[in-house]
Amino acid sequence: MAAQKNYLPRVADRMVEESLGYSGGVLLEGVRACGKTMTGRRHASSEVALDSGLPQLRAALDVDPSLVLAGEAPRLIDEWQVEPSLWNLVRREIDSRRAPGQFILTGSAVPAEDAARHSGAHRLSRIRLRPMTLFERGLGDGSVSLAGLFDGHDPKPTLDSGTSVREALDALVHGGWPGDRNLTVRQAQRHLRDYVDDIINIDVGRLDGEPRRDPLRMRAFIRSLARHVSTEASFATIAKDVSGQSLSAETAVAYMNALKRLFIVEEQPAWAPHLRSRYAVRTSPKLHFVDPALAAAATATSSARLMEDLGTAGQWFESQAVQHLRVFAEPLGGRVFHFRDKSGREADIVVELDDGRWAAFEVKLGQRQIPAAQTSLAAFVDDVDTKRTPPAEFTAVVTADGPTMTLPDGSVTFPLRALRP
Repeated sequence: MAAQKNYLPRVADRMVEESLGYSGGVLLEGVRACGKTMTGRRHASSEVALDSGLPQLRAALDVDPSLVLAGEAPRLIDEWQVEPSLWNLVRREIDSRRAPGQFILTGSAVPAEDAARHSGAHRLSRIRLRPMTLFERGLGDGSVSLAGLFDGHDPKPTLDSGTSVREALDALVHGGWPGDRNLTVRQAQRHLRDYVDDIINIDVGRLDGEPRRDPLRMRAFIRSLARHVSTEASFATIAKDVSGQSLSAETAVAYMNALKRLFIVEEQPAWAPHLRSRYAVRTSPKLHFVDPALAAAATATSSARLMEDLGTAGQWFESQAVQHLRVFAEPLGGRVFHFRDKSGREADIVVELDDGRWAAFEVKLGQRQIPAAQTSLAAFVDDVDTKRTPPAEFTAVVTADGPTMTLPDGSVTFPLRALRP
């Protein structure tokens, strides 16, 4: 296919390219409008869009769904979940061809469980795509490499972050949707409010296997969830906080599952290292929107309002850091956790790689909070039993407007906009 004009490279591009070299196909999953189709096209030689509404496509699916698999490889099958039966057909075709790089599937929703659907193991590699990071949007300088930090490379000192807290919050509420990158902050937020409306009134209703959802209760639930981003709030707490609507914890769980199937909400699981102390480790996950800009859109919160509510701003900025570290850690085989014990000792983010190496991060909106974050990280790291859990590769304080430097205690600090894979 012809090269795409104005395509901004994604961190996932390298993962897609590598996976097509050894796997029969790639499944690009992620929230609607995060750029899956454009990224798929970047690596495909032919394509078919199952949500195009073309009558000839519908006829082909009704007569013989395997007809849509014909085309030059890698063949992009966009929004495959529109016809879930294609999953097993793709798997069998991969087995038949016995060659890597045959298909690229994209999906904006997880189909209902089907016992007849094969897992796709050893045939399709799953890659999660999320809204763009600051680095991918061209708003960051990429001077701090996550891979480099794990390899022991100190970042180059820079005293000026190149941004302010207000500018960082502007970027946060703008969001990382590729189609919005040239919009003003105000325009992007208006667009995202329409997006939230579509989630509530259209997307949830299209999920197969889901009962009908009350749009008023769903909207109230999403607003309540926005107030609990980056927290370990229980479903009962979120349900109780829903204003103007009666909502049980069981209904909150069902609504959450629907949002997870649409890739709107992601959990940040708790990390459980071996500790020297006897304090119990909390096991509840933290909750995040796939992009904290959705929280701002759902509650009609501008960056100006966030400057007047720095507590909420800090929670949402932490969520943005979680999103970025998820994107940057995945090519390294890493996963993102959090830590908190019953004594209150915590780490906002723990990144653990497949080989067991790990690092701890504290996220602070302003650079004046760096010393407190250092103290918190040092207390956490000192309590890890290094006889049974490897010592941390590094600790880091992530800010919105702070410098990039190695601190006297050996930890590093940098603004989020400086981070890259």
